[in-house]
Amino acid sequence: MTGPLDGVRVIEVANWLAAPGTAVMMADMGADVVKVEPPTGDFYRGHLASQRGEGRNYNFEFENRGKRSISLDLTQPDASEVVKRLCENADVLITNLIRDRVDRFGLGYEELRVRNPRLVYASITGYGARGPEADKPGFDASSFWARSGIMGMVGKPEDPPTVNRGGQGDHTTTLAALAAILAALRQRDQTGEAQFVDVALQRAGVWTLAGDIQQQLGGMPARPPLDRTTQGIVTWNPYRTRDDRWLMLVMVNPERYWNRFARCLEREDLVDDKRYMTADALYAHGAALVPELDAIFATRDLAEWAERLDEHELLWAAVSSVPEVIADPQLNEYDAFPTVTAPDGDQYRVIGVPFEIAGADVRPRGPAPAIGQHTAEVLSDHGFSDEEVATLAANRVFG
Repeated sequence: MTGPLDGVRVIEVANWLAAPGTAVMMADMGADVVKVEPPTGDFYRGHLASQRGEGRNYNFEFENRGKRSISLDLTQPDASEVVKRLCENADVLITNLIRDRVDRFGLGYEELRVRNPRLVYASITGYGARGPEADKPGFDASSFWARSGIMGMVGKPEDPPTVNRGGQGDHTTTLAALAAILAALRQRDQTGEAQFVDVALQRAGVWTLAGDIQQQLGGMPARPPLDRTTQGIVTWNPYRTRDDRWLMLVMVNPERYWNRFARCLEREDLVDDKRYMTADALYAHGAALVPELDAIFATRDLAEWAERLDEHELLWAAVSSVPEVIADPQLNEYDAFPTVTAPDGDQYRVIGVPFEIAGADVRPRGPAPAIGQHTAEVLSDHGFSDEEVATLAANRVFG
């Protein structure tokens, strides 16, 4: 099988997560991804090293597997020219440099499209490539989580805001960026012209919170953050079981499920109770049921509830721990955690891309590269002579 992006050349001038995470999905689909790093490497290589201990940085491996690395000191004048020459032969440039650094290094879209009139230029930043905050650095915790409104809509209203898990916004944004880049490649092929892709973490967060924001746009105030003890739709709520596990009910339309739900709970008195048989009725009366349901779910272990809920064909899910996710038979049926083999023979599992394409080879192509591991190889592939490489080395372009 061939990869869907076999033959596509990608230059990545980026660090951290969102931009490299977009490029790694393209690498898994067969694209030749060249990662341009400073001589000290992508900062994410050593991030939280004191907590990780010695050995392989598996988070960095996840974002950068299957790429080739070239080391360039972009503060040196000749280094930017190297990137421009690489882009002359590339299909896609992916960068998360903010506008100030793009201008400083001379790597803007308008300049690069002159060098390559068919280049797809993808800018992935916190707030976008234009506007009053185009020069403002942004991480997923700030741009995606806080500024999009998500942070203000989770947790209890009286508690401090909930801090997100690292990378949530970055990895959501990678899916938007990948879709936009693939669409831009098609547009490029149809028109023969370079394309500019602008992806912002903040806008990806707004898309994620669409249910609340669209409601507000329509003139209806968004609902306040949900409190499991006071919300009325008790069929869309988490409950703790006897063995201290949690399960999540996901039946937003009680009209379909209420009678079965009541029988599952062995509460025949609630069957056909009109106070709870519609969403409007539950909004009005359901909150009073939460203490009763808490007591009922506390009488059985999760495994017992799983059997009963499935028997009554109700919609629910267990709240899984990370080890349980890795062992999940459903995920493993899809080979969601493929194995990568490092040059030293070490094998480790990584997270696969969240999709399959029938008849196509979509998989990790190898481990993440060492800093500058492929510098000479990449420059040769892009037409640099041995003399040019030697001159660049003498000028300390490679560090």
